[in-house]
Amino acid sequence: MTAPEIRQQFLDFFASKGHHIVPSAPIVVKNDPTLLFTNAGMNQFKDYFLGNRAPAWKRVADTQKCLRVSGKHNDLEEVGIDTYHHTMFEMLGNWSFGDYFKKDAIDWSWQLLTEIYKIPKDRLYVTVFEGDASENLEKDQEAYDFWKQHVPEDRILMGNKKDNFWEMGETGPCGPCSEIHVDCRPDNERALVDGKTRVNADDPQVIEIWNNVFMQFNRLKDKSLEPLPAKHVDTGMGFERLVRVLQGKNSNYDTDVFSGTIEHTEKLTGLKYGRTDSKQDVAFRVIADHIRAICFAIADGQLPSNTGAGYVIRRILRRAVRYYFSFLNQKKPLLHDLVPVLAQQFANVFPELQQQVDFVTKVVFEEENNFLRTLDSGIRRIEDFMGAAKQKAVDGRTAFELYDTYGFPYDLTSLIASENGFAVDEKGFEVAMKEQKDRSRAATELDMGDWTVLDENPVSVFVGYELSETETSVTKYRKIKAKGKEQYQLVLSQTPFYAESGGQVGDTGTLTFNGESINVTDTKKENNLIVHFVDKLPANISTTAKAVINRQNRLETTQNHSATHLLHAALRQVLGTHVAQKGSLVNPEYLRFDFSHFAKVADEELEKIENIVNEKIRANIPVVIKELPKDEAMKLGAMALFGEKYGDVVRVVIMDPAYSVELCGGTHIGATGELGLFKFTAESAVAAGVRRIEAVTGGNALAFVDAQLRQLKEIKTALKNPKDPITAVETLLQDKTSLEKQLEVLEQEKVRQLSAGLQKQVEQINGINFLGKIVEVGNADALKQLCFNLKNEIENHVFIFAANVGGKANVALMISENLVTEKGLEAPKIIKEKIAPIIKGGGGGQKSFATAGGQEAGQLDQVISQVKAIL
Repeated sequence: MTAPEIRQQFLDFFASKGHHIVPSAPIVVKNDPTLLFTNAGMNQFKDYFLGNRAPAWKRVADTQKCLRVSGKHNDLEEVGIDTYHHTMFEMLGNWSFGDYFKKDAIDWSWQLLTEIYKIPKDRLYVTVFEGDASENLEKDQEAYDFWKQHVPEDRILMGNKKDNFWEMGETGPCGPCSEIHVDCRPDNERALVDGKTRVNADDPQVIEIWNNVFMQFNRLKDKSLEPLPAKHVDTGMGFERLVRVLQGKNSNYDTDVFSGTIEHTEKLTGLKYGRTDSKQDVAFRVIADHIRAICFAIADGQLPSNTGAGYVIRRILRRAVRYYFSFLNQKKPLLHDLVPVLAQQFANVFPELQQQVDFVTKVVFEEENNFLRTLDSGIRRIEDFMGAAKQKAVDGRTAFELYDTYGFPYDLTSLIASENGFAVDEKGFEVAMKEQKDRSRAATELDMGDWTVLDENPVSVFVGYELSETETSVTKYRKIKAKGKEQYQLVLSQTPFYAESGGQVGDTGTLTFNGESINVTDTKKENNLIVHFVDKLPANISTTAKAVINRQNRLETTQNHSATHLLHAALRQVLGTHVAQKGSLVNPEYLRFDFSHFAKVADEELEKIENIVNEKIRANIPVVIKELPKDEAMKLGAMALFGEKYGDVVRVVIMDPAYSVELCGGTHIGATGELGLFKFTAESAVAAGVRRIEAVTGGNALAFVDAQLRQLKEIKTALKNPKDPITAVETLLQDKTSLEKQLEVLEQEKVRQLSAGLQKQVEQINGINFLGKIVEVGNADALKQLCFNLKNEIENHVFIFAANVGGKANVALMISENLVTEKGLEAPKIIKEKIAPIIKGGGGGQKSFATAGGQEAGQLDQVISQVKAIL
């Protein structure tokens, strides 16, 4: 049975049990501050469990793309070392929202595994929650009794709270769970050692395959539990593990889930997988695993970056590069060649990757290429360190610098060090790492209290498409603390405040309670709740309130949002249909639009795009908004954004059916003429294959044009009002270039004369020809030229030249090669340790030549004296 057949059998089985089959949610999470990535199948249903939204169906099943890089069994540095843990994985799941409970969940699990998949019953073990006296939680006798109908009691094992009580997080829905484990060992091993002793014992051949979670409780901030008003079922089965079991393989990586990627990697490298249990095999597994996480995250809208979720993806990619660089002897980008292979494999189940294969390939290639260059720099850095070290040890701070600056994981530093007979201070590295994590945690930590519920009705109605103010009431509130600042979050029964979404910022405004006005500083969406941020609570929070948005901010934000739709269509018209939105920011001041494109947008292209947008504005096209079934909307040619989650009914924004049709939940103007004017302010690169345009509309566009005209007038005045200011500026630039060339010739002659005079001023210090002078030169390059002019004229030398250039200290130090070797004198070390602190600056270079620059131009005498003292 192939992997696609196994996946389809799961979905067909639960469809036959009355479950609605839903598509996977994006792997990148939005509107949930507790998650960066989807890490479980239940994430997209979280607001059902929390009671924030009524479920569309009572029974649901799917296969969900998940990503885990931390937590139990999910340390990133361990993935690939074993054969059954992954970063990205598929989770098959079935859910009941207040419908069936333990009996049906258990019966169907057993039926699917033993009757459909035909796993031998005597290879299956189940675990049940044993209870916990400290929480006053009883044994899950109900689940135990249902399992007894299928499984002998000696294969029903009791599990503690750690293994058999599932919690969404520190707070929220939770309950006992029942795991199903399968014993994949050969019969002779099973005869020697009872399988139940290997359950939850980290045995790679006795593995958990399915978990049934029975959500019965809600965990509060004070750690107490309260019963949920409705009981739910949440199950998850690791697809990769299931395929391994059904295909009779010893490793997940031996199945057809990974074989295509591994075989292609063999072709690219000329190496074979599976011949040894070496680092080479680990590298194959790391690549096969990591390329999936990288590709699906990028396809769902998360580009690699230096912060947040983007940094996680960058770390995963760099770990894969590091493995093929170190253990497969590949020094050029490799991962990007695997993207089309993966896209083809998943074309029928996750088509978003195939639809963006060129874009994802480009992003991966650029990320690889950039890191390979960094890798070279880092290797040179550690080699320089080891060459200068007096002891055979790399201290923890240096190891951490390599990690933090060059992306070197600790084990790569350790590997390079050990190959050169060096040890690494692992404890010191961990201390430095902990310090950084503590700093990061302190900067980002969000402390949220429990909700105080005033109205049990969970519905929060958005009326802001039609209204800018409304009468409302607070249904619940809580205190939060972020970056040391206390605020409150309010949920209203109905609200005109738009919650930040789709790039559009949240509304601001006021809430008035009995004459007391409270400022709303932001509005966000969290698990389908519209959450209003305020700095204080009213005296009487239970009374009716008047909610009023900042109308001017909303108007200008709305103008900018509608402009992004016109811009998107114009970009596709001028640059090509490969253009797709990759991010946006829409606020009252300006709009920012990120899109896929592989080259800088030329000035003439920008002019065409801007002209098209302004033509559509002058045409005053009516903006038509409809709610339609998603399939019908797509037939109209509506553009959907990759990485966004859409329901069966979608909101469609139309600005001429032949020009712009998009799925969008944002606020929009009534007709394009309301934009007035559209002007570009910037075009730049964001990441590999992604460009960014910034623009202004309406009054802000007029202000921008006025500022440009004012600057032009000032330039003309400065140029004495020439008839042709462009020609006048070009003439000035030509004159400037000519003068600079003349100055350069004069400076070179001055340096030549200086060099000749300095040869007569050499001092002998301990057999070394020392020359140290403060000189008058026009630029820092002249100091370098002095050194190289004298290099071949004076043997066995140390030169130190310093100059005050524009009020800044500039220094050049040259040491002859023989002194570097014989005396251990290294120019960069002297510059960094002895000279840079004196001039309050920094510098570096190669062993025989280095430069420095700093603020303290008055300390140049001390610089010369310091080098002299070293000799």
